[in-house]
Amino acid sequence: MAFRKISLDKVGSTQKYIISYIKKHGYNMPLLVYTDNQTDGIGSGENSWIGVRGNMFFSFVISVDMLPTDMPWQSASIYFSCLLQQIFCSQGSKCYIKWPNDFYIKNKKLGGTVTKISSGLLYCGIGINIFETKKCYGVLDIDIDKEDIIDKFINLIAKNQSWADNFKYFMIQYQNSCENYKININGQKISPRADMLQDDGSLLINNKKEYSTR
Repeated sequence: MAFRKISLDKVGSTQKYIISYIKKHGYNMPLLVYTDNQTDGIGSGENSWIGVRGNMFFSFVISVDMLPTDMPWQSASIYFSCLLQQIFCSQGSKCYIKWPNDFYIKNKKLGGTVTKISSGLLYCGIGINIFETKKCYGVLDIDIDKEDIIDKFINLIAKNQSWADNFKYFMIQYQNSCENYKININGQKISPRADMLQDDGSLLINNKKEYSTR
């Protein structure tokens, strides 16, 4: 699975850029856009994600028919977050994924993933703090070569790891960390429990499945 890569010196949002690029030029192969200077990033729920120059920002687009057939689209953020986290942890990081799409170090958020499906294409944007932004946010705990990480991430996508295998990996860290944080469900802060997590990545809360919409 070959990706075309575009490096940008500066951009408002890699996610907005790649969506605009596909609208203008069309889609003919997977595309990844990256920068270390993003000024108006998109966070969860269309909130802004502010990062400092030198941090890691990238977005990619891929046809949904090139992705694992067992992957629930509602849980795409979990899937791609876990792929990147596997790479970080293989290099010694202690970061983990807070359901459904946030990267954490101890009790501080250091990044996140947003996904969107439109017209048979999946768009995914990821931001990771490598340098400190504010005291309340975390920073990746290892030194990395950003382009090397992106190449490893692309190669991992190409391996087409099944949702089932990816989810086993996520389930272990969820069970080990879910008691350390709360999540926002429909405007309410919920303390997740290990037994809430379902096989499709949703959480069963009050007999209703809640999915990531990010």
